[in-house]
Amino acid sequence: MTPAGGRQDPYRNFNFLVEIDGIPSAGFQSVEGLESTTEVIDYREGSEATTPRKLPGLNKFSNITLKRGLTPSRDLWEWRQTVLDGVPERRNGSIIVLSESREEVLRLNFRNAWPCRWKIGSLDGLGQQVLVEEIELVVEDLRLAD
Repeated sequence: MTPAGGRQDPYRNFNFLVEIDGIPSAGFQSVEGLESTTEVIDYREGSEATTPRKLPGLNKFSNITLKRGLTPSRDLWEWRQTVLDGVPERRNGSIIVLSESREEVLRLNFRNAWPCRWKIGSLDGLGQQVLVEEIELVVEDLRLAD
């Protein structure tokens, strides 16, 4: 049954923005790894039945991979360089899902991110594809904004 206000279609996956503290050019073609999991701990006291209780353990967040066409901007590489130099800069950011009318409908905030991997795509003398820059971020927290 459709709500009285009309039909509500799912959001499309191509309508998004990425914001990262200190990164001015953050237009990306794809974002992957928006995931959180909680480890399950089996617990049983000696006097209990043979079926253990299930307790929540550590919360874990997947690495986030961002891809964009390679441009003259070196901001992602310079951020990666801080890690290679042994003084990683941790930054916060957001992945923002937009409606068809480009209004914000969902915001995922990540915290204390730093780049653990940087890569550019394959070079091919006969290719005609856009050269893609990829950066993988370790994050300590991922939450839906209020």
